[in-house]
Amino acid sequence: MDLSVLLAPLAPRAVDALSGLPSQCGSENNLKFICQFERGKASGDEEYGVGVVTVLLPAQCSVYQLRLRICMQAQELSCHPDPLAVLDPEKYSLLYARGDEWYEAYDDCQVLRTLDVPWSRDAAGHLSAHIAVKPPTAVDPEDRKKQQRSLEYLIGHDLEREASDRLGELTFTRRKLSSPRRQELRDRDAELYATEPWVTSAPVPTDLQSQLNRKLPVTFHYMSKISFSIQVDFSATPSVLLAFFRRVAADEGLEYDAADPLVLKVCGREEFLSGDHHLSDFLWVRQCLKTNQELHLSVVPVSQLADETVTFVDWPLVDASSGEFSSHDDLRLEGKDLDDIFMISLWDCSRRLRVKLLGFDVPNLPSKCPPSVFVKASILYGNKVLSSVASHPKAFADEVLWNEWLEFDILLRDLPRGAKLAFTINASGGDAPPGTKEPKASGAKDSKSSTPSVKKASELQKGKGKVLYFVNLLLIDHRSVLSQGPYTLHMWPYPDVEKEAIAYQADKLSSATNPDVADSMAISVLLDRYSFPVVLPNGSSTSECSGSPSSSLTLVKSQAASPTSPNSPGAASSTPKFRRHSVADPVTLRSPSLDANGSTPCLRRFREESVRYASNLAQYLRSVDWMKRRVVEDVHWLLGNWDPAELDVTVALELLSMDFADATVRRLAVQRLESLSNDDILMYLLQLVQTLKVEPYHDSCLARFLIQRALRSKRIGHFFFWYVRSEVSGCLYFRQRMAVILEAYLLGCGRATLHDFARQVQAVEALHGVALTIKRLYPDKTDLPPTAPLKLQELLRNSNLPNDFLLPFDPRIKAGWILLDKCKVMASRKKPLWLEFSPMPSPTSATPVGFIFKEGDDLRQDMLIIQTLVVMESIWQEKSLDLNLVPYGCISTGHNIGMIEIVRNAVTIATVQWSQGGTSAAFKNDALFEWLRSKCPLQEIHYRTVERFVQSCAGYCVATYVLGIGDRHNDNIMITDQGNLFHIDFGHILGNRKSFLGVSRERVPFVLTPDFVHVMGRSKGRNSLYFQKFMDTCIEAYLSLRCHSRLLVTLFSLMLLTGIPELSAAEDIVYLREALQEEQSEAEAKEHFLQQILRCEEQGWTVQANWWVHMVAGIK
Repeated sequence: MDLSVLLAPLAPRAVDALSGLPSQCGSENNLKFICQFERGKASGDEEYGVGVVTVLLPAQCSVYQLRLRICMQAQELSCHPDPLAVLDPEKYSLLYARGDEWYEAYDDCQVLRTLDVPWSRDAAGHLSAHIAVKPPTAVDPEDRKKQQRSLEYLIGHDLEREASDRLGELTFTRRKLSSPRRQELRDRDAELYATEPWVTSAPVPTDLQSQLNRKLPVTFHYMSKISFSIQVDFSATPSVLLAFFRRVAADEGLEYDAADPLVLKVCGREEFLSGDHHLSDFLWVRQCLKTNQELHLSVVPVSQLADETVTFVDWPLVDASSGEFSSHDDLRLEGKDLDDIFMISLWDCSRRLRVKLLGFDVPNLPSKCPPSVFVKASILYGNKVLSSVASHPKAFADEVLWNEWLEFDILLRDLPRGAKLAFTINASGGDAPPGTKEPKASGAKDSKSSTPSVKKASELQKGKGKVLYFVNLLLIDHRSVLSQGPYTLHMWPYPDVEKEAIAYQADKLSSATNPDVADSMAISVLLDRYSFPVVLPNGSSTSECSGSPSSSLTLVKSQAASPTSPNSPGAASSTPKFRRHSVADPVTLRSPSLDANGSTPCLRRFREESVRYASNLAQYLRSVDWMKRRVVEDVHWLLGNWDPAELDVTVALELLSMDFADATVRRLAVQRLESLSNDDILMYLLQLVQTLKVEPYHDSCLARFLIQRALRSKRIGHFFFWYVRSEVSGCLYFRQRMAVILEAYLLGCGRATLHDFARQVQAVEALHGVALTIKRLYPDKTDLPPTAPLKLQELLRNSNLPNDFLLPFDPRIKAGWILLDKCKVMASRKKPLWLEFSPMPSPTSATPVGFIFKEGDDLRQDMLIIQTLVVMESIWQEKSLDLNLVPYGCISTGHNIGMIEIVRNAVTIATVQWSQGGTSAAFKNDALFEWLRSKCPLQEIHYRTVERFVQSCAGYCVATYVLGIGDRHNDNIMITDQGNLFHIDFGHILGNRKSFLGVSRERVPFVLTPDFVHVMGRSKGRNSLYFQKFMDTCIEAYLSLRCHSRLLVTLFSLMLLTGIPELSAAEDIVYLREALQEEQSEAEAKEHFLQQILRCEEQGWTVQANWWVHMVAGIK
């Protein structure tokens, strides 16, 4: 075949270039590739040898044109039996070596000058690179299928079924995410990963500090060969303990492999004592102190630790710059003949964006059809609507044709990366003229006028104009290529808000189409076509495009932005007063000329001044008009020179919210998070997983960061797995994204970790099946027949439970075989299962492992409250306040299913009252006091119990008030034998109160009943030292939280993305701001909370009455 026919679309000058002849451009604009074919077999099984061809191409050519030239050269030189096969990327890969790894030039549209190739310069002055042309590595089909089945089981979704297009976002993301995964695995310390300790930097609680003056008894156990005890200081480290062990082993003549390092593992737990931490910093040591347990440690050789060898076959690495293109100067049309054009810069497209609405068809009409509908098209950026236009209304039928152009008042060149074209089919209201445009919104006003953030979804869905279906299309795809031509998009039905909640802003944030192709509404549209691919440039000039050969002859990627004169007016404005900028006064920063090291006085001053305005960065960025490219370039320069370490973590989290879609803004936030400890990452992980929904594309800085930290820390990885897997099963709009990110993590997990995850998934699926059967057998609200326990035991006995598994809410604990006689069905509407399992073998008497398995509730709301309690506890610990909160384990393991930890040695207040006289004890003020005294007969112990009660009661009074936790009856407030009060079951939050027969059952801001006050020694208004301490502690705790109100509000704002019922609109967070008295002075806030305490004390009888009704009527 004559390969010249393949060049027909190219102009003569391009043909000359591809023929190896230098064009009019000099050597600076030509790249030389030395391409070597790997020895192999042709289709006829005949062997062919190694062949080498040399190709000279203009730097602005694409990878496909490189393939084409290699193909032509191979045919001319007869160095390959099937040159045409080189054109098929499925048959031949173009690879280059960087370090010890091979990378593939994966995207055929990628510009050659952007390849991250190790360049060298030849004698003629050309930049040259070596390319290997070889078939993809063969993988056993059976091994690949087995791997895919394993991944599908762990993820809960079959990605392989959706992966068809090689350059589609799913496959492209899979390939791109292999690089950060491979890098993390190369750098990871295997021993530290396997033995990561659970430690805390919080000060030792006050009630435990007195015990630090004594010695800690430690018992060692080594492979059933030797056991002995020693006493050590709490300041000792694990290395000191191991030194003791080696000394005793030598004295006893114990033989062991001295070359095999030893580690300390807590007996009966998957927990290690490692690192240079003091013993008092380990969580398990503190737990032993708190419960008077002995510390037993197993000495384990590192060689006997679980095998964490990565066995999954990974994707080959791809070029780091895949999905990026050259600068606008390289791509611009000005000064070029048609012959020189290979692709078009988006910034050269000065025409308005328009879309032709062809029509839609739906296989099955909805049960309630409006008489007519219209299509509304909008341009979205993040959650903001930049411009909208509507079609003429037409009668609703199973097939409706429009053939109508909808034109926006936005130029193509102004489109930011991540912009989406949104389509909604609406019931026709007739209030607005057909085809009318909605004005373009910009800047700070966008976030208020263009987003329905102050209205509940139910309000927006009433009356005419109701949204029936929605779908979004990325205008600039994951490869930075403008979408062109025809599209048929399968739309999502907008849920009936009375029946089903939609994930908050999913209709604006998601770019997924409905996978139910056969039965979903399909809308057909046509976008303008161009003769060449239209791509988004990396920057204005070549010097701004990092890694381009012509701008970086040292082959080091440039980090500097486009400079201008340091004496220009822009230099003076390099330290903006953030509060002064508004939409009317847009940002016009110009980038001063700076050297790469940032040593100029201007940059030094900028960095010094930026610290002063860091807290206002989010407010400043909200005022930016992201449709003005020159403004955006200035903002990017500013952010590129901002030291991430100077950014407060709260601000970084805020920059990851749905208000900020710009990749540079979000990258700065992630850079700040990179310095956080594992404990801090775990504290915010719940929100960070949710913010993955805000990213325009599957592959993002945040996704890479989370994958790498999950692979670096087993603790983070464990919870990352369950947080993401829960979203895969529960959120259709982001299912593919969450699934591909989870797959990217699992491909880097070792054999032991994958085995643990598989057993956990097996346990969850088995228990889910049992829970569904129980609910079907006993549909009554609360009543259970006497045979229910026996039926549960039968179902559990026949279930597919594994022999042992780690608890999803606490991977330090392993559950063994199930204890059937201790399991029961709890008498509440959702029929939760009370389950107990045998503990792992331990020298000490261990209690059974217990948890409640729930089906039918979205436990992410409980997870949010418990996580917030942990954050509050860390805030209080900074002030040396230990309020004895009990953030028990709770995790969502799927859509409306999950596990809740059973807190041992604790009972509900209702149980206490039943034991002190039945229902009448609800009005007995000394019932709780007498119960506590019966548990602590010694006066000294009783004093400590009351102290703990006062502290914990204060903590939960402040926490439940600030979080607006409702439905506080005596069955969801518990107390331990040691007097530790705590709350459970957080089904109503943020001021949402429960009512009975239309009357609110709760009339107080938080629970402080007469029996609580009586324990503190206050009765009939008499003063008490304990009650005074209670009030002082409440005020100190409350004021401490006010200092961190922005963090608390941000954490809840990010959780809007879950779509949980009582956090479904921005107005829900108003309660939090009001409870924290953000607008008041500290003195006013203090007086405010004192008034709440007095109100609770005065109206405590109403709570007692409510509890009495609860006990008599059994209201849940």
